[in-house]
Amino acid sequence: MSNLGAVHANNETIRYCFPNNNLSCTKNFKPDAEYIFVYIFISMMSVLTVFLNLLVIISISHFKQLHTPTNLIILSLAVADLIVGMILMPVQGIKLIEPCWFFGEVFCAIFPLIFYVVVTASLGNLIFISIDRYIAVNDPLRYPTRVTTNRAVLSIIVNWLFSSVYCFVLLNESFISQGKNHTCVGECILFIKLGYLITDVLVTLVIPCSVIISLYMKICFVAKHQAANSNMVLEKKARSEKKAAKTLGVVVMVYILCWIPYYIAALTLGQDTGDSLVINVMYWVLCMNSCMNPLLYAMFYRWFRISAKYILTLKILEPSSEYFNLFHEEK
Repeated sequence: MSNLGAVHANNETIRYCFPNNNLSCTKNFKPDAEYIFVYIFISMMSVLTVFLNLLVIISISHFKQLHTPTNLIILSLAVADLIVGMILMPVQGIKLIEPCWFFGEVFCAIFPLIFYVVVTASLGNLIFISIDRYIAVNDPLRYPTRVTTNRAVLSIIVNWLFSSVYCFVLLNESFISQGKNHTCVGECILFIKLGYLITDVLVTLVIPCSVIISLYMKICFVAKHQAANSNMVLEKKARSEKKAAKTLGVVVMVYILCWIPYYIAALTLGQDTGDSLVINVMYWVLCMNSCMNPLLYAMFYRWFRISAKYILTLKILEPSSEYFNLFHEEK
């Protein structure tokens, strides 16, 4: 018997995810206009996120003036956001409109791990950026010796390793029970115990954001004190660091605003919510954060606007373009 479709008692057509499989999950009919709108939106946001973060990656990698410890961590953040745009946003976007999982059991198990590792690593990058800015403002004379390129690279490696191990432990039970909780073929549900979810709230939201916000407040206080009690050169430096702290504060605030709705929904709806429309929407909101970060750089960092202009006009192909001055317009 073919499972191309069946007619329900109320004359609604029920379609199957896999028509030739009797164990297939079903999906309800949706207007073509809805499919077209969502897929266009998904494609545009994914392409925009990849494009903007590639600009950040190329800028920091190519121009010598941007080869600083701080920008290396920003580069790590951009790589995480690039992965979000290339992998997470398309898949998570499809889950908004398609109730069926067409990517197989293996990717169903791997996808949540990729998602959690990337977003956790993004938060780790923000923590290291805040520590870097705090040292730059609080101890500017010893900053070049305390914060070096090698230490920045080490912090990036530690961040990604910790994120990978932590997320594997968090989702380990989900891997073990993968497929056992599925009621039909074409279903992909993430199962996380409530205790693990509460732990995740503390580890990836409450504790790190408290640390970042406290450091940010100290940065503003120290920068303000230096601006009021220093000569003109140091005052200009203090204003620059305060501007960097302001940028960090906005990035962190946007990050928190993207995370809070997800945790509220997850804790409210329960632990087995991987196929919930609300949770999928919250996941998408998290992904949108990766598109916002480069936009914030463009808003606050003149060097990013200048480097993006050089890249888009192909001036980076000119000889010795890596030595272009990106700060001649700084005020």
